[in-house]
Amino acid sequence: MAPLSRLALTQDPIVAIATAPGRGAVGIVRASGQGLRAWSSALTGRDLPAREATLLTLRDAAGSPIDQCVALFFPAPHSYTGEDVLELQGHGGPVGLQLLLERCFEVAAEVAAPAGRAEAGPHLPNLRLAQPGEFTQRAFLNGKLDLAQAEAVADLIEAGTEAAARSAARSLHGAFSTEIESLAAQTVALRALVEATLDFPEEEIEFLERAGARARLAGIRQGLLGVLARTRQGALLREGITVVLAGQPNVGKSSLLNALAGAELAIVTPIAGTTRDKVAQTVQIEGVPVHVVDTAGLRELGAAACPAESVERIGIERTWAAIGQADSILFLHDLTRWHEPVYIEAEEAIAARLASLPPERLVHVYNKADAAAESDRPPDALCLSAQTGEGLAALRRLLVERAGWQSGSEGHYIARTRHVQALQRCGVHLAAADQHASRGNAELELLAEALRSAHEALGEITGAFTADDLLGEIFGRFCIGK
Repeated sequence: MAPLSRLALTQDPIVAIATAPGRGAVGIVRASGQGLRAWSSALTGRDLPAREATLLTLRDAAGSPIDQCVALFFPAPHSYTGEDVLELQGHGGPVGLQLLLERCFEVAAEVAAPAGRAEAGPHLPNLRLAQPGEFTQRAFLNGKLDLAQAEAVADLIEAGTEAAARSAARSLHGAFSTEIESLAAQTVALRALVEATLDFPEEEIEFLERAGARARLAGIRQGLLGVLARTRQGALLREGITVVLAGQPNVGKSSLLNALAGAELAIVTPIAGTTRDKVAQTVQIEGVPVHVVDTAGLRELGAAACPAESVERIGIERTWAAIGQADSILFLHDLTRWHEPVYIEAEEAIAARLASLPPERLVHVYNKADAAAESDRPPDALCLSAQTGEGLAALRRLLVERAGWQSGSEGHYIARTRHVQALQRCGVHLAAADQHASRGNAELELLAEALRSAHEALGEITGAFTADDLLGEIFGRFCIGK
């Protein structure tokens, strides 16, 4: 559904199965909306106390039992979404949970008030199935979470490493948001000072100097650098890096993939062109997800290719496409063929094409060190053996260091590319503000505008200044029931 439609429907009561599909010990059906108490009482057959677990049997319209559940009612605003919330914790079978969900809709459709009671009945004509992420979206819209915390909910669920999970938990509990809000508060205070100065032009320079405007701006910029460094670390934990193994056929790319993954993932043979398409595997290095991609060997094929070579040609084209999208490219060299003229000529052709890449993305790796003489090893080169494991530890360290990972760093929090980009934009605006401030009263209005733009960039992170389409993009990636 389109983002605007998502926002337009936020007044409807919603319900969904909140646990993962499949069978489990416990399954949860969750409902959220305004004024759910009468509906909750009709559904459960009793007036549930606030925030207390109640064991009861849920029955269908004919009075037959559906399941024995633990029911929890959270009256607004003291709930996850800030609205009335009912949670039914039943047995985790998919059929039973579906019956509970259907009963929720049946009770919502009942129009008559319970016998002997004058108040409105359980009629909820707009009760509908929740969209992906809608419970957390309502928590954001109702001020229970800011946008960075809401994103951390999904990041905690999706965390693939212990480091990522701990970092997501820190973001969820507000560590990241607190730093952003501190920078925003300092920026707002400086904005107020500059804009007040604009109202008293006869005191412009003296007023700004007396208040230490440039020193305060320098402090904000310094604080931003620290937050940006920790945010980059968090983005690495969440998104990882993509590493492509490239080189001629039979230089050991597939063997290196298997060695890094610790499993036989790729077929290894002495036949050139064995790998025809990409083979990918994610490994963890110091908690950072590293997406390793094995590719078809790079070589020149004749113009009139046989059917087998036609398939290989497609694989080679895909290799170059993967190289263009990679964070790092491991250019593998075979130490046992280092002096063969034909091999050297092919190496030079590949190197010429790779020369257009930024040098920090290219890593030269010399494989088959176990089968080569010591004299064949280039000085100060990264030499390894995918067969024996020699040099693999050094390669792992190099990969994460090239990506910007700081080993042993603590206190980072999970972050996304959009957070890094927003902080970078804030830095650009603050740098412009410093330039305007250095010119005194001649560019006060430009200084005020630069500070406003910096403040808005920070607000995009927590949701203070966020477009509706971005909300739809963020929450649409959540699972249903969260």
